Amino acid sequence: MYKENYLGFGLAVASSAFIGSSFIIKKKGLQRAAASGSHAGAGGYGYLLEPLWWVGMITMIVGEFANFVAYIYAPAVLVTPLGALSIIVSAILAHFLLKEKLRKMGILGCALCVIGSTIIVLHAPGEHSISSVDEIWALATQPAFLIYTALAIAVVLVLVLYCESRYGQTNMMIYIGVCSINGSLTVMSIKAIGIAIKLTFEGSSQVAHFQTWIFVMVAVSCIITQLNYLNKALDTFNTSVVSPIYYAMFTSFTILASAIMFKDWSGQNASDIISVLCGFGTVLLGVAVLHNTREPVPPPSDLYTSLSPQFSWLVHANGEIWKPTDNDELHHEFIGVIRPDYFK
Repeated sequence: MYKENYLGFGLAVASSAFIGSSFIIKKKGLQRAAASGSHAGAGGYGYLLEPLWWVGMITMIVGEFANFVAYIYAPAVLVTPLGALSIIVSAILAHFLLKEKLRKMGILGCALCVIGSTIIVLHAPGEHSISSVDEIWALATQPAFLIYTALAIAVVLVLVLYCESRYGQTNMMIYIGVCSINGSLTVMSIKAIGIAIKLTFEGSSQVAHFQTWIFVMVAVSCIITQLNYLNKALDTFNTSVVSPIYYAMFTSFTILASAIMFKDWSGQNASDIISVLCGFGTVLLGVAVLHNTREPVPPPSDLYTSLSPQFSWLVHANGEIWKPTDNDELHHEFIGVIRPDYFK
């Protein structure tokens, strides 16, 4: 028993190291793609042709696989809190490799996120055993979880269709919110798929069950959306801030979705419930500290590259604006000349 726990502990630590490193590797890949004129934050997908980004993706997959195997050998109460180590790994590597300074208040924010998430996980209700895909399908179609799913989809649509174009480049919570809310649905779907695979290996094939394939489609759709918006967040904002906030929000939404779907709160004592609420408060405080102390993001370096330094914009008294040619002379109604370096 203890030997298996040590093995699970080692796998969980290795998983955190791989996942934390993947944030930095993918960020470097996004930077290389951006250097060639394809910004993920602006909707570009040039990073798909960048080998370094794929190295980061493979690193993340290895980390997630190690985390999955860790749950086989050790209890969730041991494995899940260790996921917070990925924040520390990511922040340290970002400080040295990406030159993203993690100030004292940022360190405090990271610590609060880690402490709060750990409290939530340690005092979260235990899981009920699931014996079939049909059983988990019944849980997924109960009214409470259907309401949660509908609200989650509605919030994601608002963030994507309304908020992204207006606030996406200035507020990281838009991108991270999409990733985190989708992540809670992803975990529920992945859990169902895992049960189907396990039962199939045990001799009870779940391939013919249509519910299995619905969960597969939901998981694939949510994962693709998560990756897309996580890339936008990493390309636009400071990695040392994105990583802990994403971890905290993803953990919170996942625990909430699990509590609704599996009715984990039934039979829990008051001390555990209060501890979870305190954990949520600590996470929210950490998120606020990180969000308020992050470094301002400079505008893209190529924002004004399309304007030649030889061109001036002439503003006339009648309100018209035009770009003069070399043969044009100053108009008698000329008021001022604004050159590109005015904006620097």
